[in-house]
Amino acid sequence: MSISFAGKVAIVTGAGLGLGRSHALQFAARGARVVVNDLGPDGQPSATALAVVAEIEAAGGEAMAHGANVANMAQVEDMVKQVMAKWGRIDILVNNAGILRDKSFGKMSLDEFRLVIDVHLMGSVNCTKAVWDIMKQQNYGRIVMTSSSSGIFGNFGQSNYSAAKMAVIGLMNTLSIEGQK
Repeated sequence: MSISFAGKVAIVTGAGLGLGRSHALQFAARGARVVVNDLGPDGQPSATALAVVAEIEAAGGEAMAHGANVANMAQVEDMVKQVMAKWGRIDILVNNAGILRDKSFGKMSLDEFRLVIDVHLMGSVNCTKAVWDIMKQQNYGRIVMTSSSSGIFGNFGQSNYSAAKMAVIGLMNTLSIEGQK
């Protein structure tokens, strides 16, 4: 049995490398039109995002790159506006964008703590908020949150990351209840 996403549009944040890249390529391989979001210089898509788009297109798929900083709601809204103008719908959002600023809690500044929270948690909030009403109006949408065992169990030097990832789990659990209403 093969899973098909033909006719669907997927936004994958942090899709220039790693898991995000893998998600983007797999959605495209299964027929989805894919937004490869990855922050580059000056809000432009990263070189790696452009390379993922080229890889998808070389395989016969449709994709576009966008360099929105997920922690910036105005940039996220711009991304969603461009996707809607190009494809008229958003069916899937994968909140995958993330950064690390590993340092023990005692040596970590509040700015280093906040930056990781802003990207992981507020980035997921911003992207979800930007597509929520679209998905409700379509009566269809899937939102995936990337988390980590560090959120559940903790990990030395990752108090900021662990807190963000546990918060994403709580957000996901509540949205799964509210999305059904």
